[in-house]
Amino acid sequence: MTTPVYLDHAATTPVRPEVLDAMLPYLGLSAFGNPSSAHRFGRAARAGLEQARKEVALAVGAEPNQVVFTSGGTEADNLAIVGSALAAREKGQPMRVLTTAVEHKAVLAAAHHVVKLGGEEEILGVGPDGLVEVDEFVAALHRLPAVASVMWANNETGVRQPIDRLAEASCGAGVPFHSDAVQAFGKFPISLATTSCTLLTLSGHKIGAPKGIGALVVRDRKAVEAIIHGGGQQFGIRPGTENVAGAVALGRAATLAAAEVATESARLADLRDRLATGLRAAVSDLVIHGERAARAPHVLNVGVPGAEAEAMLMHLDLAGVAASGGSACTTGSVEPSHVLVAMGVDRALALGSVRFSLGHETTEADVARLVAVFPGVVTKVRQLTATLGRG
Repeated sequence: MTTPVYLDHAATTPVRPEVLDAMLPYLGLSAFGNPSSAHRFGRAARAGLEQARKEVALAVGAEPNQVVFTSGGTEADNLAIVGSALAAREKGQPMRVLTTAVEHKAVLAAAHHVVKLGGEEEILGVGPDGLVEVDEFVAALHRLPAVASVMWANNETGVRQPIDRLAEASCGAGVPFHSDAVQAFGKFPISLATTSCTLLTLSGHKIGAPKGIGALVVRDRKAVEAIIHGGGQQFGIRPGTENVAGAVALGRAATLAAAEVATESARLADLRDRLATGLRAAVSDLVIHGERAARAPHVLNVGVPGAEAEAMLMHLDLAGVAASGGSACTTGSVEPSHVLVAMGVDRALALGSVRFSLGHETTEADVARLVAVFPGVVTKVRQLTATLGRG
């Protein structure tokens, strides 16, 4: 039996062996203690937690006391958005969130929640390339939002926003700047040492750590208020007994990702481009979303006229290839991707778009396998679509 090909790394990645080895002691008898306890078991857990904090900080160019561990990227985004709005309210300032129409649903839903709390949201559109207009963003900063949030690399198209320019403008206007870097970190070099981000979201399961662990880098503690309440752990910003094993895993995964990013970014970009060339040669009217913009190297989002994504994904799976119809968080929805809609993509084409995302385990053979089976899948689905009268 042929080994299945996994091309859905933007949804989640397998846990790397080095990461599993690092976290196992914190699940066993040697270091399972509560890191707030003073005895030897607690001290062992605390040492692992603080080492993990140092590793994450070093990997992104931050300070260890700026790393706040969370349950994942969604919680980190919510803490950044809602926490910033609450901090503004504490200062007697408006709870206003500035963001874009192509953000992850975790950011958009958090912005909508701020509105329910009595605040406001301003959602900027993007051009056909998926990029926010810098001048429009700068103009919006004059309305002094509590936080401006723009993702570093889009999870559906891979489009990279001009974060350095946006963050610098936000900082200059005195507005805290947040970026969801879940799909950026480990895929191309990023560093807070050279970027004016106030808040940065990371997620473990996108870089070879397990699900259920993430971090929000908080460079100004006055910028956010806690959104959950309890003890004083993690500087009071995110109370609760820490997931030590998860934090250790994130630290190890972040170290590996940072060390490998230069070579891995080039390797993934080469594989993505080979894949794009092969698919376009096989399906002449194929559309690559965001093609003209700078993109993260691991994501390729293609639209196939006259075909439906759900049917293509089913046939790809039968052919041994795993992919996605967009954001995994919205899988099963009959509505087109909000990202592609915001980019002005025709509804029918958006519903016929598939995301392939590469990772540490992806090989040239995997790319060749997809290029080989994709034309047949498209032909079958187009015939089915035409038969059912949906074309």
